[in-house]
Amino acid sequence: MLEHIRYLPAHVLGMHAAGHVTIGDYEKALRPLLEQQVKQTGRINFLLILETKIKNFTAGAWCGNIRLGLKYFTRWNKVAVVTDQDGVREFSHLFKYILPGKFAGYKLEELDEAVKWVTGIK
Repeated sequence: MLEHIRYLPAHVLGMHAAGHVTIGDYEKALRPLLEQQVKQTGRINFLLILETKIKNFTAGAWCGNIRLGLKYFTRWNKVAVVTDQDGVREFSHLFKYILPGKFAGYKLEELDEAVKWVTGIK
């Protein structure tokens, strides 16, 4: 399930992933919010709190993730991935070599730092 995080400033889109994540979650929850974000700000500042294992993402969800990444290829500005899965945090750093923008991984206990970084608010 993907759930919109509503407490962030308007220039940042936040999602919380928990349990089982499907392509339907991307289509219903994430895609419309990304479109709205790009229309409003022209770029994407994104916070993902990942409290589910990667194995809980269906193949369709992975395809949706890649498709959205490429659709907004030039719009990514800052992406913070917050998770206690070491491999996922490290993997998020690889995106800086693929997509424009800045990418950072944080532990769940570092959520406040991630929010400060992605929002630019100190």
